[in-house]
Amino acid sequence: MTPEDNAQTSSERGEAGVGQLAERRAASRSIARMAETRELAPRQLDERRLIHRDDSARVQADAFREIRTRLLALGGEQNFVTMVAPVSSGCGGSFVARNLAAAFAFDEAKTALLIDCNPRHPAQQKALGIEAGPGLIDYLDHPAIGVESIIYRTGIPRLRLIPAGKPRELSGEYFSSFRMRAVLDSLRCRYPDRYLFLDGPAIKGSPDARILSELADFVVLVAGYGRDTPAAIAQATAAFDPNRFAGVVFNQLP
Repeated sequence: MTPEDNAQTSSERGEAGVGQLAERRAASRSIARMAETRELAPRQLDERRLIHRDDSARVQADAFREIRTRLLALGGEQNFVTMVAPVSSGCGGSFVARNLAAAFAFDEAKTALLIDCNPRHPAQQKALGIEAGPGLIDYLDHPAIGVESIIYRTGIPRLRLIPAGKPRELSGEYFSSFRMRAVLDSLRCRYPDRYLFLDGPAIKGSPDARILSELADFVVLVAGYGRDTPAAIAQATAAFDPNRFAGVVFNQLP
């Protein structure tokens, strides 16, 4: 290697180091900005069926931390987008999505953004006790309102919510639009510590979950324990790209 090569390599390393330092600083600033003005108490978290650090929720919290660990092993060092979708309605897909996002927010070096992508049956805004306002579909219809106007505090440090917005019967065309892809890319890339969770519609009876999965890095399937048959689970699994499919969560709660 010539001195010229050495100089070029040193320069490249220096640029990479500066880039990594800038990313860490951006992450620190974004985490600092996510302090809650009114943090929910354990009793309020229990009412919202959310995991927390108290002993009363330890078993559930550890289960979601284990899923977090497995996703991080798959994702490596980069942040990613995870879609959580139930096999059928009523088997707890929104419950799993909400708590998986909360598990990521437990990590003080990470932030989580939960996006309700089920306009037919939105659940997250009510579950988290957030007052009605514009949401995802409203922004996709009228981007002039600005994406910041649809991001809400949850009372949980480092966790934010984008609700579904005005209910819609047809959502597939929104999920396949350029605008939807662009907003997810923007939300993901703006902060390197931000992990996105898409609360998707049920797979049974609609193609919307499959369409939405094209925007995700990973897909987590939620099956109702004792409710969804092995055949239904296998059929739902086959709807997704094997390279994106992360696994099945068996859930007992609706």
